[in-house]
Amino acid sequence: MPADQSRLHADVTFLTNLHPARNCYNLSSLNKAADYIKGCFQKLHGTVTEQPFTADGRRYRNIIASFGPPQADRLIVGAHYDVCGDQPGADDNASAVAGLLETARLLHLSKALLTHRIDFVAYANEEPPYFATEHMGSAVHAKSLHANQVKVRAMICYEMIGYFSDQPGSQKFPNEALAKQYPDTGNFIVVVGKVGQEKFTQRVQQLMRSHTGSLDVQRINLPESLGLASLSDHRNYWSQGYDAVMINDTSFLRNPNYHQPTDTIDTLDFSRMAQVVDGVYGALLEL
Repeated sequence: MPADQSRLHADVTFLTNLHPARNCYNLSSLNKAADYIKGCFQKLHGTVTEQPFTADGRRYRNIIASFGPPQADRLIVGAHYDVCGDQPGADDNASAVAGLLETARLLHLSKALLTHRIDFVAYANEEPPYFATEHMGSAVHAKSLHANQVKVRAMICYEMIGYFSDQPGSQKFPNEALAKQYPDTGNFIVVVGKVGQEKFTQRVQQLMRSHTGSLDVQRINLPESLGLASLSDHRNYWSQGYDAVMINDTSFLRNPNYHQPTDTIDTLDFSRMAQVVDGVYGALLEL
């Protein structure tokens, strides 16, 4: 069954209408976002838990929905629900949270027989000032898995999946070498991995391609030291030795609204967002 665009739209609508913005300082809005995610998860047949943690005296929460055999090896699907500063964050990162929730719904509706455990995790504190620190929600989660010797088969990170353009030249690149390898029209989604995990990145790309219909799925493997490679929550699973990829619309290399007040719901393409979710969901089951 395909992802439901109306459900994706409803999720983004709720998150982008929270005031003040759901950043790490506005705990009331951030907790409303967490409660909404938890409520959506609780409507499904999984087990829902919270992972609280503190940073600078403030309490934050990762929200987790688990499906499948409890003691089996795990697949992790994650997305962050906070925003950077005072902006609605439709693409960054309400689109990804909507994708996370819809993927969990599809799993619930399909009643798929799972041999692995799948954990859907919504993180706080991906954005500055906590980005690349131990206070990222994903860092807390990844470290807890490693500390408990949990076997993680793979991690898939949803990060900005809603902005597409059919305008030639709409896709930008950091250098000419990459520009020669990829389309110059920003109407594709990309699987981002690090150097050394090419086989895994290619596997995810191939599986997604078989489920996304007309949407083009590209892939890239970049050195971990290169900033573009690690600009989301997947970075914290790499540091714990787990395979992880980011599913991304290339963010600021395409979207002029990145970290701006103009990152609004009307700029998103929900038809293509649904295709991304279909691709990730199909890949997840085959992984």
